[in-house]
Amino acid sequence: MTTSLAPTTDSADSRAAFYQQRPDSAQHIDLSVMIGSLRLSNPVMPASGCFGPELGRLIPAEELGAAVTKTVFSEPRGGNLAHRLTEIPAGMVNSVGIPSQGPIGYLTHLHHAYESLGIPTIISVGGHRPSEYASVVAGLRGRGSALELNVSCPNLDRDGMDIGADPDAIVEVVRQVRQETDLPLIVKLSPMVPSISVCAQAAESAGASAVCVSNSLPSLPIDPLTHQPALGNIIGGLSGPSVRPIVLRLVWQSAKAVQIPVIACGGIDTVDDALEYFSVGASAVQVGTANFGRPFAMVQIARELSALSKNLGASSMSDLVRLWRNDSEA
Repeated sequence: MTTSLAPTTDSADSRAAFYQQRPDSAQHIDLSVMIGSLRLSNPVMPASGCFGPELGRLIPAEELGAAVTKTVFSEPRGGNLAHRLTEIPAGMVNSVGIPSQGPIGYLTHLHHAYESLGIPTIISVGGHRPSEYASVVAGLRGRGSALELNVSCPNLDRDGMDIGADPDAIVEVVRQVRQETDLPLIVKLSPMVPSISVCAQAAESAGASAVCVSNSLPSLPIDPLTHQPALGNIIGGLSGPSVRPIVLRLVWQSAKAVQIPVIACGGIDTVDDALEYFSVGASAVQVGTANFGRPFAMVQIARELSALSKNLGASSMSDLVRLWRNDSEA
């Protein structure tokens, strides 16, 4: 049983009514989560690259736990060739290539817009080699509430993949970044590794505050009309509901391997999807692909977590998961 707060139709009026709706403060349940020293009011946030500050004009972003920025690289970059995104029966494959304005461009043009949302800003940081991450962090001048180290994007080049697949490289990235900042550090891990547990433990041992599991899965979609690669970069990252069982296993393994929080990211579309991740050890969730078709998806999940907690009489997240399981079996 869930409490559906989503609009029953996709009309402009129904969407507007949803955006204007606010949860009853008398029904508020404490769903806060700690990421290092950072307290999030609830465990729901966007995945990097799937949310821009302009959406703050369309949804009540203040109801989210945090905003996660697009990845910032050391130098400006334009991203990959078109086509950059395609839908397939298994979900969505993107090869945007992470356009970036660099640290100075981010601070000049984007950071204030993220901060104006009124929720913690988690800045995603990228690099092609371990040493680049620390230089980006130094260029950000201590801004943001936390940093997410993207060591796992599947549509950059080979160097970007090697970092996330090599526990020693993960350690090097985190240790170098930790020398530049006291902010909480989240390491976003790759699903394509021999052992996600070893990679999560490497991040923890080097000083990470949390791990995010996981990035999208490397894929090669073929255009059914031309029988040629559908993306300009040929390969991209598969995301959407089809990857959820894969990532559930990775989150379960990671949560057993480390003491720091595990943030789940992969195919989350509903409150039940989020609860599945909480049931295998996740402390928070990131929503990505669902935002493209339903920008209100994150707010809906956050509201339904609160409403479900109230309806079931839950006193904590672990209590909510237990009661949710029992209610589903009844």
